[in-house]
Amino acid sequence: MSDGAVAMNSNEARAHVLAEALPYMQAYENKTVVVKYGGHAMGDPSLGQAFARDIALLKQSGVNPIVVHGGGPQIGAMLKQMGIESRFEGGLRVTDEATVKIVEMVLAGSINKEIVALINAEGEWAIGLCGKDGNMVFARKAEKRYLDPDSNIERVLDLGFVGEPVEVDRTLLDLLARSEMIPVIAPVAPGRDGHTYNINADTFAGAIAGALQASRLLFLTDVPGVLDADKQLIKELSVAQARALIADGTISGGMIPKVETCIEAIERGVEGVVILNGKTRHAVLLELLTEHGAGTLIVP
Repeated sequence: MSDGAVAMNSNEARAHVLAEALPYMQAYENKTVVVKYGGHAMGDPSLGQAFARDIALLKQSGVNPIVVHGGGPQIGAMLKQMGIESRFEGGLRVTDEATVKIVEMVLAGSINKEIVALINAEGEWAIGLCGKDGNMVFARKAEKRYLDPDSNIERVLDLGFVGEPVEVDRTLLDLLARSEMIPVIAPVAPGRDGHTYNINADTFAGAIAGALQASRLLFLTDVPGVLDADKQLIKELSVAQARALIADGTISGGMIPKVETCIEAIERGVEGVVILNGKTRHAVLLELLTEHGAGTLIVP
């Protein structure tokens, strides 16, 4: 095949991709898409750059993207480096006063600014925030219940400064959207009691997406999505179908709280929530701008 023919085929392939993506770009124009960028999906620098490029392209296409990020592995590594030993209750890390300071330093500091820098390098204006900025989010102490396997008695766990969002003020986020800026938000927020709380990033993203009535909330994870009994990817689920799969045990383990967070976000007004593999290059674009998507879409 001649060089000219190769170039022609390459150009035709690009044109085909653009033609397929264009209707989806138009469908999401001026819509808000919240993307939860998980700690485990952050490990590969090349994936981080691809993620930043996706977010920048969405902004350039007229979408209003908002990034909420986690950072569990990075927090664990910093606590170890600082010689702070983690204590666990019911499988969950207890966040004492020393730990919450490290959590805020890592989430609202180093990780947040790394993501901001990656997006800025792609030609867009990203700004790093946490729930404290502009009183965007207020939290309360989270109450976690745990069934003691030895006594079979339900206990209430005191996880310290682990919180859950109870108030979201969208004023700052609306202002940034009008200013053509991309918010990158760490899941740390103040309580009305004056304490700082570490919030699960999935829960935090769901609260933000619900307050903004987002068109889509994307959870970038380390799995392809929700799998059926034969371990095949389920492309789409209604809330009722998702609850049925939890009830019959098809959805199990760590996927249960993630799907429950999806359901809560939809009940708050999000149009659709997607669980997809953040380790797939350009997963965000594949989900939003192609016919078949890249994960499991959960809808009302």
